[in-house]
Amino acid sequence: MKFFFFVFFFVLLFLHEGLRCLSAVNYVTHLPGFHGELPFHLETGYVSIDDVSGAELFYYFVESDRKPEEDPLILWLSGGPGCSGFEGLALDMGPLNFKVDNFDGNIPTIVVNPYSWTKIANMIFLDWPVGTGFSYSMTDEDYITEDIQAKGNILKFLRKWFLGHPNFMLNPFYVGGDSYGGKMATLVSHDIVEGN
Repeated sequence: MKFFFFVFFFVLLFLHEGLRCLSAVNYVTHLPGFHGELPFHLETGYVSIDDVSGAELFYYFVESDRKPEEDPLILWLSGGPGCSGFEGLALDMGPLNFKVDNFDGNIPTIVVNPYSWTKIANMIFLDWPVGTGFSYSMTDEDYITEDIQAKGNILKFLRKWFLGHPNFMLNPFYVGGDSYGGKMATLVSHDIVEGN
C-alpha cells in the first residue's frame, strides 16, 4: 500500500506545471485507479509563503457538491505535524476512498466516499509544515519549524489562497484538524479572529 501512495503522489506531482506562484493551479479530472472522470471539482497547487527562501505549501481543494458559492469553506489540517493533506482527502472525510478488498498489489481501485464532507462544504487539505507531502523549500532552514512559525506559514498560505480565490471570501470559513492539526487549527483560528 505504501508503494501506491508514492506512485499516486508522483503522478499528482506531474500534473503541476508551475511551482512558484498561486497561478500554478491545476484541475485534476482523472486519477489512476478511478474509473472515468472524477465526479467532483479537484484543484491542486502551490502557494508561495516565502519568495526569498523559496518555501511553497501544497494544497488539495475540493468544491462542495451542493452550492460551492454559498457552502462553508473548511481548511483541514491533518495531524503530525508532517501528515500530508492527502490523508484527509483520501482516507478520512474527503471525497475519495480506496477499495481495499481483494487488493492484489497493483494500483488499488479508488471509489467515491459517500460520507464525504464535500457533500456540503468546500474543503482545502493542506500539506503543512514545509517538507510535508509536496510542500517544500529551496532553503534548508525552512524544514526546521515550530508551532509559531508553522502557524504563520499557514496564515500566509490562507491570505494568498484567498487572493487567488476571491469568490470564496464571503463563504462561512472554518479551520479544523485531527490530532496535532487540531492544536494548530486552534492557533490559526485565534490569529484570524484577532486579525479581524
